[in-house]
Amino acid sequence: MKKTLLSLFLFVAAFSTIGIRAQEKPPLTWQDIAAWQYIRPYNTALSPDGQWLAWVDGPTEGDLKLVLRHTQDTLRYDFAIGGTATTAVFSRDGKYAAFRESPKRAEAKAAEKARKPLYSKLHVISLPDTQKVVFEKIKDFGFSGEQPAWIAVSFAAPDGAPKGDDAPKGTDLLLYHLATEKSFNLGNVSAYAFNKTGNYLAYTVDANGQNGNGIFLRDMATGITTALDNDKASYSRIRWNDEGTAFALLKAKKDEAYKTPVYSVIGISRINGDHTAKVIYSGIDDEHFPKGKGISEHGDVFWSDDLSTLFFGIAKLEKKAGKADGPGNADSVASKDSIKADSAVIAKADTSQAGKTATAAKPKDKADVEKPDVIIWNWQDKRLQSAQQVQQQRDKNFSFAAAYRLADNRFIQLADSTMRNVTIGPKQLYALGYDYSPYEWSNSLDGQSYVDLYLIDTKNGEKTLLLEKYYQSAARGIPFAPNGKLISYYQDGAFYSIDLTTRQTYPLTAQVDASFVNEKDDHNVTKPATPHFGWSEDSKFVFIRDNYDLWRITADGKHALSLSDNWKQTKTQVAGAYRIYPNDKAIDLKKPQYFAVFNDATKQSGIALLGAGKTSLQLLFMDDHGYSGLQKAEDKPVFTFTKENSVKSPEWLVSSAPDLANATQLTENTPDQKHYAWSSGVRLINYVSDHGDTLQAALYLPAGYEEGKRYPTITYIYERLTQGLNSYAMPAYPGGGFNRTVYTSNGYAVLMPDIKYKLNDPGMSAVACVIPAVKAAIATGIVDSDNVAIHGHSWGGYQTSFLITQTNIFKAAAAGAPLTNMISMYSLIYWNSGSTNQPIFEASQGRLTPGYWDNWEAFTRNSPIFHIKQVQTPLLLLHNDKDGAVDYTQGIEYYNGLRRLNKPVVMITYKGENHGIAKDPNKKDYAVRMLEFFDHHLKGKPAPDWWERGIDLLDMEKHLDERAFR
Repeated sequence: MKKTLLSLFLFVAAFSTIGIRAQEKPPLTWQDIAAWQYIRPYNTALSPDGQWLAWVDGPTEGDLKLVLRHTQDTLRYDFAIGGTATTAVFSRDGKYAAFRESPKRAEAKAAEKARKPLYSKLHVISLPDTQKVVFEKIKDFGFSGEQPAWIAVSFAAPDGAPKGDDAPKGTDLLLYHLATEKSFNLGNVSAYAFNKTGNYLAYTVDANGQNGNGIFLRDMATGITTALDNDKASYSRIRWNDEGTAFALLKAKKDEAYKTPVYSVIGISRINGDHTAKVIYSGIDDEHFPKGKGISEHGDVFWSDDLSTLFFGIAKLEKKAGKADGPGNADSVASKDSIKADSAVIAKADTSQAGKTATAAKPKDKADVEKPDVIIWNWQDKRLQSAQQVQQQRDKNFSFAAAYRLADNRFIQLADSTMRNVTIGPKQLYALGYDYSPYEWSNSLDGQSYVDLYLIDTKNGEKTLLLEKYYQSAARGIPFAPNGKLISYYQDGAFYSIDLTTRQTYPLTAQVDASFVNEKDDHNVTKPATPHFGWSEDSKFVFIRDNYDLWRITADGKHALSLSDNWKQTKTQVAGAYRIYPNDKAIDLKKPQYFAVFNDATKQSGIALLGAGKTSLQLLFMDDHGYSGLQKAEDKPVFTFTKENSVKSPEWLVSSAPDLANATQLTENTPDQKHYAWSSGVRLINYVSDHGDTLQAALYLPAGYEEGKRYPTITYIYERLTQGLNSYAMPAYPGGGFNRTVYTSNGYAVLMPDIKYKLNDPGMSAVACVIPAVKAAIATGIVDSDNVAIHGHSWGGYQTSFLITQTNIFKAAAAGAPLTNMISMYSLIYWNSGSTNQPIFEASQGRLTPGYWDNWEAFTRNSPIFHIKQVQTPLLLLHNDKDGAVDYTQGIEYYNGLRRLNKPVVMITYKGENHGIAKDPNKKDYAVRMLEFFDHHLKGKPAPDWWERGIDLLDMEKHLDERAFR
């Protein structure tokens, strides 16, 4: 009897164990990510009436769907949209939604391989009854403004249509009336734009042979179309003013005297059919127009608010060989015949002169002369030759801001070769000009950016020096007040304002008992600024944050009010302002304003409200979640925002209450998560660095975490990472190989510590912060001290490669794209921009200054390469051969040094890849290899062959074929 009971007990126990095991969820593998379903974060839209939220959902690799969800009930529609994410567009009245459907992923890949053109479809949905109309092979589309009776659909050029610069750009434009479903076709349309209300459509025609080309205006109520200008020319860049009462555009004509088409700016105003006001300006007869320049095809073209001035860009306009230089432009106010006549006279004069030269000497034809392929680097170059090469297209397309005043028929040049950067302020009364020329050479060397700031009167072009040798590195922005008469700026730890009319300067923060120097910014920048949130809509106040509290300060600086009531005491800071009113250009205190809040001690976040007319922030909520994306329906008090934490993916919530109360969840993100083992959450660890600073680290728990059990741990580093404590890590194929979620799902803990830097000791600072963080994590009882690894990419890769020269606390390390020799890296080229690395060292992440010749000990002390003999940690090194940020030679130098010392190291290089891995097959390959590497060293799994013995190049294809996952 006892034997039977014992057998029954063992059977039940065994059955229970089998049942528990059967309920265990599998870890997430890299193979699973291809099918991982999630909501795309940047493709959401809220209808103006707040009744509908649209988002895109689907697998990482595969075809997607667009979801239309009613915000007040459970009504939902799903639409297949192919392999490319898109964003729905709602009509202004919220009755219609339109969106693209792209080819399916498999079709797109096949078409790309066969080099066949791809086309999109357009779906227009009637939301009250879900009736749908579909348009094939579309190029773009747009609803007709605030009176959305129409949708315009532009179609792609038909197969076999002529291509090239001289080919006509116009295609069919369909005007579809939404209520009656009637269609009107306009042929050969190259550009179009509705005005704000939608009662007018401006469009350009670009037809074969330029027959009938012009700019046209259609009255959408009557259908009457007016030809505003016709010519053998091309028209482009239509831009309506905000009120929808006027617009400007460009016109281009070929001229035999010039190498490129010659542009004019057209201004249309006082719309009244055939009596509509029109001005065409080219500068051809303007003695003030700069010689050798013409209106640029790349510059912004727009009206001033008062319609007194046209703004545009000018650029170099080259004459053909044998043509004389001149102000140069096309038809405009002067007639076509007179321009041809003038051109002929100039050409004749030049030909005569050229003939004299030819008689004196007969050089070879230029085409017959072989030219050297050479680049000359001069020590006085303000920009490196490599930078000029990278920026060549930008330089070629650069346009200098200029204006034409109608009242006095006056051309005004705002920007020039020394003052290239000009910002035109609101109301177009003034502009700010940035003259870098006195400091450009030194700025390019040490990165400490200085500029002379000029005030430009847009009425006459008069320039007045406002700030000499202004230090931009501390704070880049110089915001205008909405009235265009005030600016604010930061200098030497304080904020100021300037009345541009009187030139009077006012100290804004002098009387405020707080520091406006960013205490968390430890780059080698002098007194970096705290955030400036901008001006009030009425231009009476500026909103500036100290390190925690938000201040409302009068424009003259005489009165300052803290809106957050000493939040510094609890380390709660106003983290940012939500701009939820799309038509507002500033903070309108007559409307409720919303702000993101963050507690630096607990890492909690939330949202605060500044009520209309109120003077203190109301904290609506703050907890252990991340909140973002707050938006408001344009016409109704309907709000949506996202909520997430370390184990719960972002979900969209909706509330109809101004205080965001009783928010309901609309989405169901990451439905596959429930099928896999998942992290058990996150712990916030406080610790003290070896420099004596109190810091924090985030310790993400492994799936199935059990109290008292220790786990293998990956330490992931960059700079300060605990701000993301409550953020969700979406499973994905990463550009650097590491995905937090994959590792926690596979039984790893992940430690992410904060690093605080001391100038001239970036590497040693990492040592002083990271090692105490690891020890503090071990002390929690969660981390297995014998199985801790470290990984970082780029700057994190540098610190990883340095840390393993200073400690043996890590059992394995993976460093992606690391700089390893501070001395050689200092003067190499950052190929992605063409500039030298020296500014990065002396004014940014490198935190070393000045050059190594005057700071040799610091450069060597913080260079991994000079301590390479001390490395005992097995290292997986990633460095791609086209890395444009950290030169490939840095990885090669470290690899060869370790190899020479017979240290365990493998370097992986993906051909043609830049600083991060971009191609999906390479992302997958490296992610798998990194996990294999850590599994071997921290979990005792068998070593992969590529680590154990290496792979000969001739065997690489076979090696890839044999791998289960590519």
